[in-house]
Amino acid sequence: MFKDAVILVTGGTGSWGKELTLQLLTYDPKEIIIFSRNEDSQVKMRREIEDSRLSFRIGDIRDRDALFQACKGVDFVFHLAALKHVPVCEEFPKEALKTNVTGTQNVIDAAIFNEVKKVINVSTDKAANPANFYGFTKAISEKLIIHANLLNTTTKFVCVRGGNVLGTNGSVLHLFIDQIKNKNEVTITDKRMTRFFLTKEDAIKLLLKAATDGKGGEIFVINMPACRIIDLAEVLIGHFGKEVNIIETGPRPGEKLHEVLVSPNEIEDTVVYNQEYFVVLPDINLQVREHYSTFQAISKSSYSSNDDLMTHEEIKELLIKSNFIQ
Repeated sequence: MFKDAVILVTGGTGSWGKELTLQLLTYDPKEIIIFSRNEDSQVKMRREIEDSRLSFRIGDIRDRDALFQACKGVDFVFHLAALKHVPVCEEFPKEALKTNVTGTQNVIDAAIFNEVKKVINVSTDKAANPANFYGFTKAISEKLIIHANLLNTTTKFVCVRGGNVLGTNGSVLHLFIDQIKNKNEVTITDKRMTRFFLTKEDAIKLLLKAATDGKGGEIFVINMPACRIIDLAEVLIGHFGKEVNIIETGPRPGEKLHEVLVSPNEIEDTVVYNQEYFVVLPDINLQVREHYSTFQAISKSSYSSNDDLMTHEEIKELLIKSNFIQ
């Protein structure tokens, strides 16, 4: 599918983008264009991945003209660029709106104008039943992507919805490890808090599944494990074998105790794709619903990060799989 294809990755210098690029290169594409606004990150990535098929463009998804130019001759767009930190989006909501909503609409318009074959949009579990500004902007971007399939265009638009990817930039794992090593303390906003987690490899596997199998209008959701944040901290503390104080600081603005993969109003429109994935079908009249008419409906009435929590041993195994601990 990607052989000899031209692929654009917005926000491609981030953790998801680097892993996606490495995996896409194995499919022998003609060119992968990394579109991002950070010059230093592009220079660093260029040095890390030396490949003649890789090219870089400085640009911001807020800039329509830059995106329209970048999408010329492109077959596939992976839209990863976003403002993603909850406290930052709470403090600067207008900036989050410009990037996560207006930027996504710019991607849609540029893709349609340049007759891109398919756009894969990266969303988040925080878009399901959102409670913070980041979640609301990503929920809107999901809607924009889904509704773009109504525009009588040959371009198909698909979403993926992930959780917290272990080890990405700004990950709580990096914070905890730094605090354990250098401060002999770990700060947790609320000891009851739970989150979904997945590895970078599983996140990219989800993206590629949506790219190859997506028909247009659906949201692919990976069935992720979840844990208490305090359990994650305790596993790391045990691994480093240090006496560490756990300090509870109180929830930050917009922070939820628990996340959901599928919101209550989406349950009836969600089907089991296979053992790894769910598919949330659009609530608008798109032909994609017919494609999934024979798929089994999901069996649970709730998909919360507070359900079926990982044990300490399971958390440890996930951290080993992610190469965070040995």
